[in-house]
Amino acid sequence: MSKIKTSFSIRAFDYFNFLFLTLYGFITLLPFVYIILSSFTSSREYFAKKFVFIPSHFSFEGYKYIFSTSTITRGIMVSITITVVGTFFNLLVTTLLAYPLSKRYLAGRRYLMMYVIFPMVFSGGMIPTYLVVKGLGLINSLWALILVSLINPFNLIVIKNFFQQLPGELEDAARIDGCGDLSIFFRILLPLSKPVLATFTIFYAVSHWNSYFNALLYLTNIKLWPVQVWLRQVVISSGGGIGNLGEMGGDFLPPPANVVKMSVIVVSTLPILIVYPFLQKHFVKGVLLGSIKG
Repeated sequence: MSKIKTSFSIRAFDYFNFLFLTLYGFITLLPFVYIILSSFTSSREYFAKKFVFIPSHFSFEGYKYIFSTSTITRGIMVSITITVVGTFFNLLVTTLLAYPLSKRYLAGRRYLMMYVIFPMVFSGGMIPTYLVVKGLGLINSLWALILVSLINPFNLIVIKNFFQQLPGELEDAARIDGCGDLSIFFRILLPLSKPVLATFTIFYAVSHWNSYFNALLYLTNIKLWPVQVWLRQVVISSGGGIGNLGEMGGDFLPPPANVVKMSVIVVSTLPILIVYPFLQKHFVKGVLLGSIKG
């Protein structure tokens, strides 16, 4: 087979595009590499050089310091609990609402869709939401962080559109076999929805994992703070009270504030980075499946 000849301008554009994207990718990854390497800088080297990109000797002083108490470990466990439980209920409630809304014969469907779309433009605001949470007795409860963001309207609309694209003959055949609505939903539609569910699992999980503002509003008990709140405390106060020098030995130098910050950033980011690659392959496919038509 003869190769297709391309003009000089097309080849030049391809080369330029390749170089530009390579440079852009390098610039994007550079801060992450700097954060990871800086977290392994020893106190003596940092105080001697002030700025270290690649440490001459890797040290775990920052990690030993932040794990010298149970603060960060407890915060990570709280974040994992919120992320796992919250994502489960997010997907359950969103799909259970999206399925009936995908049926054009549903009575009042237009008004229900308006009710869903309205919060995308207008919200109740921080103070009314706080009063509702307080009135429900959810202050100092992890449920406050889950129920406040139970349904994302955009995610709901995309999942609804995905259900609309599935052939109606699947449900007709299932009804002939004696399946009810719940059996059709859980045994037929959800198994076919793995790509779109994986995509919005990422959306909801990352949202829960990175959330800290709601925790500041609704949680006054610091034992319930997720790891992102402790990261904020470290950034603001340069220590955040997360380490205990008494347990580190008499000759242990307190890590610099910058090393502590970088170590906490790595620890708070690592769990979600571990989960993401397993769901990434469904990401683009899942979004496109539910966004072709409304």
